[in-house]
Amino acid sequence: MDEDFAEFVRAALPGLLRYGHLLTGNPHDAADLVQIVLEKIGARWGALRSGESPLPYVKRAMANTNISRWRGRRRENLVADIPEPPPFMQPDRLENEPLWQALAALPPRQRTVLVLRYYEGLSEAEIADAMRISRGTVKSQASKALASLRGRLGSLVGAEL
Repeated sequence: MDEDFAEFVRAALPGLLRYGHLLTGNPHDAADLVQIVLEKIGARWGALRSGESPLPYVKRAMANTNISRWRGRRRENLVADIPEPPPFMQPDRLENEPLWQALAALPPRQRTVLVLRYYEGLSEAEIADAMRISRGTVKSQASKALASLRGRLGSLVGAEL
């Protein structure tokens, strides 16, 4: 069972990291997200493996975990001292890509809706279930996100997209 899980992780890890990067907006949070979800999945691997492919389940767990994380971050945390600046970090290779910049600038809920819709290919009903929101909210968040992307990227090509 442990080797089966290790083989799944070896095969799926690059794709899970890319998916996490799309959900979170940066590779460091993506790696954390993947690790958190794989720890949870590893504990229940036997039950998951008996069914069909576990990859859709893992991706759904990543989306739900990411939603829970950004919901928790909305609260303010007051601190007594200003934190030290972080040490030098390797720049994100997608940092200067216009589409990536426009996607990263979206609010987390809008970005998650677009990733689930266009990267994962989920329906509005599936997205609503995954995010625990109504289908109307999925539609409005997708519409707002696409309008924002059109506005940001339209100026790059010299015309409205």
